[in-house]
Amino acid sequence: MFILSLAFALLIGLSLGILGGGGSTLAVPVFVYVMDYNVKTAITMSLLVVGTTSLFGSMRYWKNGQINFATAFVFGPAAMMGAFLGARLAIYFSDTAQLLLFAFVMLVSSYFMFTNKSEDLSEGKSSKAALLTQGLFVGILSGLVGVGGGFLIVPALVIFGKLPMKEAAGTSLLIIAMNSTTGVLGYLDQVQIPWQFVFLFTSIAIVGIFIGSYLVNFIPQRILKKSFAIFILFIAMFVLYTNI
Repeated sequence: MFILSLAFALLIGLSLGILGGGGSTLAVPVFVYVMDYNVKTAITMSLLVVGTTSLFGSMRYWKNGQINFATAFVFGPAAMMGAFLGARLAIYFSDTAQLLLFAFVMLVSSYFMFTNKSEDLSEGKSSKAALLTQGLFVGILSGLVGVGGGFLIVPALVIFGKLPMKEAAGTSLLIIAMNSTTGVLGYLDQVQIPWQFVFLFTSIAIVGIFIGSYLVNFIPQRILKKSFAIFILFIAMFVLYTNI
């Protein structure tokens, strides 16, 4: 099981590097069902792994000029505030309730990835008010269920920030790192973190994100998104099956 979890760490990094999100939809199930951590610990670990990995991954996009810092610093602070709030609210949710909410988020994620709704909507004027609202919503969701929110952030950046897809993916990674940080801070007094395992898991995920951000230039994203959407759909069904 330990070796299997490390293989998933590489897959999480690849997902973040190629798609600009999606890694946390794998991290929480791995920590809960493969490594047998309780849900709140798994969520905190997911935020740590995905946030740190995303920060490293954003460096390659930054080098390629594919991060819009102006947009990130509108969306990001709202997401950070929401993530901390979501983490504090988590104390009022049972483990089962959090997993059911997580499964619902995965279903929404699968829908966004499969339909590719965001790809052709980057023309026109950006909306700061909409970015702030989306940032707060994504942040609360991140804190509650341990997702970085990339599957929501990328479409929001394209639709409301009017960014091209690759720039949205790079900007998304920076925002994920920002909101994951405050999400972790909101959980610190609720859980005990196995730091040694998290460090190893994150290190492998970082290798994956560098590979993914390199491969993104050669692999058709439409095919990747649809394949990954089907994969997380099955995981969502499994989480629902085990908690209903």
